[in-house]
Amino acid sequence: MIDWPFLTDHLLPALNQGLMMSVALIVPSATLGLLLGIVTGALRAFGHAPVRRVANIYAAIFRGTPLVVQLFIIYFGLPNIGIYFSPYAAAVIGFILCSGAYHSEYIRGGLMSIKRGQIQAAQSLGFSTTGALIWIIIPQALRRALPGCGNELIYLIKYSSLAYIITCIELTGQARDVATTYFRFTESFFMAGLYYLALVTLATIGLRLLEKRMYIPGFGKQQ
Repeated sequence: MIDWPFLTDHLLPALNQGLMMSVALIVPSATLGLLLGIVTGALRAFGHAPVRRVANIYAAIFRGTPLVVQLFIIYFGLPNIGIYFSPYAAAVIGFILCSGAYHSEYIRGGLMSIKRGQIQAAQSLGFSTTGALIWIIIPQALRRALPGCGNELIYLIKYSSLAYIITCIELTGQARDVATTYFRFTESFFMAGLYYLALVTLATIGLRLLEKRMYIPGFGKQQ
């Protein structure tokens, strides 16, 4: 039986507060992570050998280590060398770096799928290599990488729940605090799960609309 006083007086206000923090984590992390992924993916595909090697090392490190370890290093480890971040800043930096590494792989794959002859054709029309990448190659690669980048956004929404382990109290952190205070674990985490499900559903709908808007007849396959 639903305990409405507990739900309306304690759980929902706490989850709503946590939701605002989760959104504040997700939006900048998703935006800057995608931009970092585009730059890194372009460097991995078209950069000079030393730059490409550095970009590949970055992607390998952040794709090959657990996010929770990365957050611990940023928040608890870096102070040992005099670098301090607030819990919120540490979480956002960790999410951006991790998300950017995964985005870079999707973007790199999209870039490699575009025929190199397009760059030469653009150069014959007066474009520099950088200009050809920005205005011709990357927009095409983004269309092809969108499903993978969309999946990374979904993952980001879910692994934003790890922020509470470095004391950034978001949705999961608020659910845990309420659960441990009132010993109502089932209700607290069930409702938190519904909040995440709603966020993922909204993101999925938005991504489908974006795919339809970016669809060009004859370019790829529309589902």
